[in-house]
Amino acid sequence: MSDVSSTILFEYPLNEKMRTWLRIEFLLQQMCDNHALNDIGTALTFFRAIADMLDILERGDPRPELLKELERQQHKLLQWSEVPGVDMERINTLRQNLKQQSTNLVSAPRMGQGLREDRLIGMVRQRLSIPGGCCSFDLPTLHIWLHQLQEQKTSQISDWMSSLSPLKHSLDMILELIRYSGIFRPQTSLNGFYQGNAADTDLLRLRIELENQLYPQISGHKTRYAIRFLPLDSEHGQIPPRLLFELACC
Repeated sequence: MSDVSSTILFEYPLNEKMRTWLRIEFLLQQMCDNHALNDIGTALTFFRAIADMLDILERGDPRPELLKELERQQHKLLQWSEVPGVDMERINTLRQNLKQQSTNLVSAPRMGQGLREDRLIGMVRQRLSIPGGCCSFDLPTLHIWLHQLQEQKTSQISDWMSSLSPLKHSLDMILELIRYSGIFRPQTSLNGFYQGNAADTDLLRLRIELENQLYPQISGHKTRYAIRFLPLDSEHGQIPPRLLFELACC
């Protein structure tokens, strides 16, 4: 399984904190990928991601958990600094970056406040729950805004995105450190089933050969997890008696 390009990566969170972080990352990625707003399709994807983001932020402020995780990662790096032969320059750089992200996160205004107060975002958000509710006759404000000069739209989008920068930068760094904390190891499932211990694990990452056309159905919590592999074609798909895959517990 050395050819990573022929595999597909699945990730599964083992606690509510990680579940929320992955959802926020997913929405931020959609916003970044569709921020040009050249047509109504990308615009609706962008605004729907903002609306979903605000729903998450209104259910609970992620800042306290992020700050605790930034502190936890600093302690882990401090422990690594005691390992002989470790790259101390790299360790010190990471620790300084974590400290800076903590400072930025503490000093940032309430997450998403600027987005909540924006008139256009508010209007679009109200109409997204209505099937086809963002048609030009339902939402002429969005229709004319999309026909503004690209420079004007880019400036406003930049302001919207910058309001989430402290959240994005902190989350990017935390998730990168968590993901790299786990090493992919070859595993074998028997008749499509595998289980293991999840002590001190926040995230499971699986690599499966794409040609198998299988996907994992995972259940788990902070101590144990179970993986059942299912065929994409539920009627004719085959599950091999022994399936090789790669697993990282992060």
